[in-house]
Amino acid sequence: MITNFEKPEILSPAGDMDCLKSALNFGADAVFLAGKMFGMRSAPQNFDNDQLKTACDLAHKKGARIHVTCNTLPRNNEIPHLQEFMENAQACGVDAFIIADLGVFEAAKKYAPKVQRHISTQAGVTNYAAANVLYNMGASRVVLAREIPLDEIAEMRAKVPKELEIECFVHGAMCVSFSGRCLISSYMTGRDANHGDCAQPCRWKYHLYEENRQGQYFPVEETGDGTYLYNSRDLCMIEHIPELVKAGVSSFKIEGRAKSAYYTAVTTNAYRHAVDDYFAEGDGYVLKPWIREELEKISHREYNTGFYFGREPGQVTGNGGYIRHYDNVALCEELIDDTTAVITQRNKFYVGDTLDVLPPSGVPFEIKCESLTTDDGMPVESAPHPMQRLTMKCNAPVPSGSVIRKKRD
Repeated sequence: MITNFEKPEILSPAGDMDCLKSALNFGADAVFLAGKMFGMRSAPQNFDNDQLKTACDLAHKKGARIHVTCNTLPRNNEIPHLQEFMENAQACGVDAFIIADLGVFEAAKKYAPKVQRHISTQAGVTNYAAANVLYNMGASRVVLAREIPLDEIAEMRAKVPKELEIECFVHGAMCVSFSGRCLISSYMTGRDANHGDCAQPCRWKYHLYEENRQGQYFPVEETGDGTYLYNSRDLCMIEHIPELVKAGVSSFKIEGRAKSAYYTAVTTNAYRHAVDDYFAEGDGYVLKPWIREELEKISHREYNTGFYFGREPGQVTGNGGYIRHYDNVALCEELIDDTTAVITQRNKFYVGDTLDVLPPSGVPFEIKCESLTTDDGMPVESAPHPMQRLTMKCNAPVPSGSVIRKKRD
């Protein structure tokens, strides 16, 4: 058993209420999300005041915390809206703001003094001197720049107050720009990445033009599909839990507020089990193969360990898309008996299919779909309609809240 290190928090993303519930059901200690303003992701639904209050209540009942992203780089015309936004967040019960801008940092102290202030990765904290200054200004946590290797994190941990928490990303998409500060999207599309509206031009395919050959382009080729010059690999640190803990990381952050509730469930569950296993087993800890395999069941780019070991993520130069081996086909709404479950369909599957189940307890298992029946009692051979409610007979009990997957051919 590990006793000489603090057990890190599992911090999960939520772009909407379904994602929030997935994070809480699969073991998150805290969830980071955005209100309707000042968040670095505009694509998700995000949370209005009523939803934010509900989110805080749900989290607190489970002993979890809510961190609200307030990490855009606001312009002058946005500053007057900070007071109402922060006062409402405090009234809802928010535990922490994640902040990149010093003006916003000072406003939070004034308008929401009961809410902790965390420094966003966008602030680019790369050394203990900056971390100490921010702590002295009132920060309770720094989310380090993603460019920092583990040995420097350990040095920083030794040279900042023990009360200052260190949060680091452990999983998800990497940005080609420093700490996520990017002007390429704004320059090429008019969509401001620093206000949460990134068009992700780093994922696009690029070609070379020669000025005297108008209308002709020349691929800069790695493969026949062209070259994706800036398309970074995804971060995955599931195999390096001991190193992160020993470096002094207080919070393991999973990227993905624009991703699905299924993604949140799988990633939260994997890191929850890995951390719990390490603290239970100590020096004898070995990552269970099924935990690593779970992270292959979500859509992802090629995995990498980022900058943690002194290297860099590198680019996926042959394509701009995702690797996807499994489809999320259903959510179990209710277990009626040991062989009967009420499900809501997400993707098509058939009677007779072998399905992969991830229950709230977190250890996956397989079932066989033996029959499907609609709400009006009609038997069907497949589940073709998204969000359709069906009764499924199978050969093992499927707990309520389970996500059900099917391996792609």
